[in-house]
Amino acid sequence: MPVASSTPRGPTVLLVDDQPIIGEAVRRMLAGEEGVAFHACKDAPAALETAAAVQPTVILQDLVMPEIDGLELVRRFRADERFRDVPIIVLSTKEEPAVKAEAFALGANDYIVKLPDRLELVARIRHHSRGYVALVERNEAFAALQASQQMLANDIATAASYVRSLLPPPLEAGVVRADWRFIPSAALGGDAFGYHALDADHFAVYLLDVCGHGVGAALLSVSALNAIRSEALPQTDFHEPGAVLAALNKAFPMERQNDMFFTIWYGVYHMPTRRLRWAGGGHPPAVLLGPDGAAPRMLESDGPLIGAVDGLEFDSSEAEVPVGGRLFVYSDGAFEISRPDGSMWAFADFLAALTAPAAGPASPIDGLVSVIRGVSQRDDFNDDFSMVELGFG
Repeated sequence: MPVASSTPRGPTVLLVDDQPIIGEAVRRMLAGEEGVAFHACKDAPAALETAAAVQPTVILQDLVMPEIDGLELVRRFRADERFRDVPIIVLSTKEEPAVKAEAFALGANDYIVKLPDRLELVARIRHHSRGYVALVERNEAFAALQASQQMLANDIATAASYVRSLLPPPLEAGVVRADWRFIPSAALGGDAFGYHALDADHFAVYLLDVCGHGVGAALLSVSALNAIRSEALPQTDFHEPGAVLAALNKAFPMERQNDMFFTIWYGVYHMPTRRLRWAGGGHPPAVLLGPDGAAPRMLESDGPLIGAVDGLEFDSSEAEVPVGGRLFVYSDGAFEISRPDGSMWAFADFLAALTAPAAGPASPIDGLVSVIRGVSQRDDFNDDFSMVELGFG
C-alpha cells in the first residue's frame, strides 16, 4: 500500500528484527529526530501485515530471523505490489560480499552492518524516504494527469458525436446530390458543415472551421452552424452569401468568443439558371469540376476571417455550374498534411488526388482519405477532416 502523499509527512520507519535490544537501540537513535515515526515488528511472518498498517516510507530489516529467512522476506516485500517500491535497508551483522550482493539482487536498496552510527542511519533513512515519497507523488500526479486526459478525451468524443448528429444526411437523388465525410481529430477541431434548400429554386451549402481545438471550438462551430441552418441571423438574406458572412461576422465577434474566430465558405445554387453564388471568409477555395475532364475551377475565398474585425463587408462571386458538375467544399484539415519527415504535403498534390479518376465505385472523398493516410503514414488526423461533395444534375 503506497504512502498517502496528500498529507505531508516525514519518514515512517518499520524495523523488522526479532531482537528486542536492536529494536530499542534503533528507537533511541530515532527518538530525537523531528518528523520521524518509528514502528517495530519482531515477528517476521507478520511483517507484511504490519507494513500494510503503518505504511512505511523506509523498511529496516534483519537477515537472520526465525521462521523466515531475511532474504526471503526481501523477496516477499518486492513480490507484493503494495511494497514493490518501498526502500528496504538491510540491517545485518553479516558482512560477506556475496550476502550483500544477493540482498541487492533481490531488491534491497541499501545495506548497513549493524549497529551503525546514529548520524549515518538517520541520513540514510531520510535520503531513501525522500526518494520514495517523491516517487509516490510523481506516480499520483501522473495518475491524476491520465484521469484528466481520459475525462477530456471523453468530453471530446461526446462533442464529436454531437457535432456529427447535427450533420445532414446524404442526398442520393434530385437535382442536387450531396455526400460528405467528417473525421474528427483526436483533439477535435472546430469543423461543421451543412446544406439545405432555401426554397424551391435555391440550395445552400456551407462549411466552417473554428480556430483551435477542443470542446470550446466545437461549441462555437455548432452555434454558428445552427445560426445558418435555422436562418436565425436578423435581417439577413440567406440567398446572398456576402450578406450571410457579414451577419456572422457581426454575430460572433472574437472578443465575445474567447478570442476564437472562424473561416467559412458559403454558397447558394440557383437551380433554374445553374448559377452558383458564393462568398468566403479566410477559407480554402472550393473546387468546381466539370464532367469532361476540364481543369478544375477554384472558387476562391477572398474575404477576411469571421469575427476578427467588426463592420466588414463581404463580396459575393458567381459561376455557372455545368451539367454533371461537382463541387467540393472542405476544411484545411483535408490538405495541410504532414509527412513523416516533417515536410508538408503540397496543395497541388492534394488537388491532383482529389481530381484523380475514382477507382471503381469508390467516392472521390474516400479515395482522397486513402491517399492522405498514405502520405502521412498514419490513420488519424492532426486536424478535423471535413469535405462536402455536391453533384449537379
